[in-house]
Amino acid sequence: MATKQKMVKHKTKDTNVTFNASSLNSSVIEKKLFAEREEDGDDGPVVFYCGKCRLTVGDSLSWDGSEDGENQIRLKTVTDNVQFGNESHVYEVNKLSPCLVVDLFCRGCRSVIGLVYTSTPKSMDNKRFTFCLNVANIESYVLGSGTQMLTVEGLKELPVTLEYRGSVDQQLKEMKMLMVSMAQRLEVIEAGLEERSDEV
Repeated sequence: MATKQKMVKHKTKDTNVTFNASSLNSSVIEKKLFAEREEDGDDGPVVFYCGKCRLTVGDSLSWDGSEDGENQIRLKTVTDNVQFGNESHVYEVNKLSPCLVVDLFCRGCRSVIGLVYTSTPKSMDNKRFTFCLNVANIESYVLGSGTQMLTVEGLKELPVTLEYRGSVDQQLKEMKMLMVSMAQRLEVIEAGLEERSDEV
């Protein structure tokens, strides 16, 4: 009996591990997605990927919102790299709002990256059947945010193109013909020198 109570206690403890507090905040991600885009209009979509194994799990084109208090973002769709857990369990956002949820796992490393609410109180209906990803377990990359550029002056070696390779091949052929020609002339000169030494 004591073992069963320990197991139940342990299971209850694990159910709320999904959204532990982290240094990241869902409002930071939301600001990146929308505030900067409004200011300059240049930011591209954001790609979300597993923080552990770097497999892509979704993108901002399916954005559905964020929950600051629970440190999660909501997406309408995710990639095939996200897998559902086998069983639903109770998750309590607060004492008055118990919910039934199914954990979401990364296909690559099997770490929990979020959950799906399958049953909620009426006040939380907006969360039901959306993919709620834990900000602490994912990373993000804004498409088009790369700033490093390659310049010809910075190259130590020119890239090998077909034209460049053809030019090098032609130069090698010419050098080979020149070497053969010089070797033949050298043979003639050596033969002439040998004849003169024989005559003397």
